[in-house]
Amino acid sequence: MRLKNTLTTAAATALIAAATLTAAGPAAAAGGTAPACIAREVVKQNKTAWTTNHCGKNMHIKLVINNGPDMQCWTTVPGETLKWKWKVGSYGRIAVC
Repeated sequence: MRLKNTLTTAAATALIAAATLTAAGPAAAAGGTAPACIAREVVKQNKTAWTTNHCGKNMHIKLVINNGPDMQCWTTVPGETLKWKWKVGSYGRIAVC
């Protein structure tokens, strides 16, 4: 019986560790700052930003928030403008992901 409890505890610990790594994955996925061909306009008082893809190819970008949760990664096509809004924290940067 003790072996069964040990295996159950080990399996539960592994499951929690995997869930923690999965949850941390998107935040860790932010790469370097997006290139200048991703135009940015930010109104910090309204916690709003716009990005426009002038790169000539699809780009994968995300909004990085200082002292708050980062936005998810989005694929933007050439010429597309994205509007980003957040509630907590302040504008950090636009990153590739």
